[in-house]
Amino acid sequence: MRIGQNPAKFVKTVAHPEQITVAVLNYIPLLSGYYADLQNVLQAHLASLRENAGLPFDLMVFDNGSCEEVQQYLLDEFNSGNIEYLLLSQKNLGKGGAWNLLFGGAPGKIIAYTDNDVLFSKNWLKESVSLLETYPNVGMVTARPFRTNPEYYSSTIKWATENSDVKMERGSFVKWEDFRDFDLSLGQSLDEVEKRFGETEDIRFTYRGLQAFSGASHWQFTAYKSVLQKYLPFTMDRPMGQVKQLDQRINADGYLRLMTDEPLAMNMSNQVSLTSSSQLSDLKKKQTSRKGLLALKPVRALLMKVYNWIFNLYYKD
Repeated sequence: MRIGQNPAKFVKTVAHPEQITVAVLNYIPLLSGYYADLQNVLQAHLASLRENAGLPFDLMVFDNGSCEEVQQYLLDEFNSGNIEYLLLSQKNLGKGGAWNLLFGGAPGKIIAYTDNDVLFSKNWLKESVSLLETYPNVGMVTARPFRTNPEYYSSTIKWATENSDVKMERGSFVKWEDFRDFDLSLGQSLDEVEKRFGETEDIRFTYRGLQAFSGASHWQFTAYKSVLQKYLPFTMDRPMGQVKQLDQRINADGYLRLMTDEPLAMNMSNQVSLTSSSQLSDLKKKQTSRKGLLALKPVRALLMKVYNWIFNLYYKD
């Protein structure tokens, strides 16, 4: 039973969301083993995201079934006013399920999505939005240049070749150090990185005085919400491994997939920063010493099966 009139009737104004929503997907099921340092990574991620955006935004975080300590940290950040929208899940819905909630519920006209292990540099959001609003028919913009699968940006190349007001260049434009550090962060060996650097190329555009590189990626991107919502709902039956369908579908629909011309976002997984030839030599020696019995495919496959069995035993519903 209610007595009197609802006080909300006397409220004359409501808050309006920012035009941009930065959407973060977080998953840290425990604070040991592989995940031991991830709460520190998350803290660095959120700090760099806020401090270096260069544009106003609202922050939305979806926690995909993390442990109690991590969810409490996020609640503290929410209560401190550092997170505008916080969604907590008791289960891991996978990236597809998380995207359905984030892209379906984000209030902004523009959504800047990011995994929880990305370190951002100054004006990462400002530069991303500049590309999004300057180039036509953009599907997604990632805040660093790196070399992606050409099959996923064929529509971008087609657009560039068919428009005389676009300058397209092919060559090696990304600095070796930037290329190396990013690929090493993905867990590749230095030999693999050097080989790929020599065998692949960058494709750079200039349009209306603004440079961009071809390609983008699902781990971090900025896009119009109206574009992303065309692909809802995502149906993925595994937590990881199927996320490239977003890259493929955006390209198949003829949208541009672009990257900023400077590295403004860095993956903090397996991060290695090298500055000298002696450090490169030391890294090669370390990587070579790790090879042996544990590097054999049958042994690796068996150990990974044991790891997955133990992980699922404790943390899978």
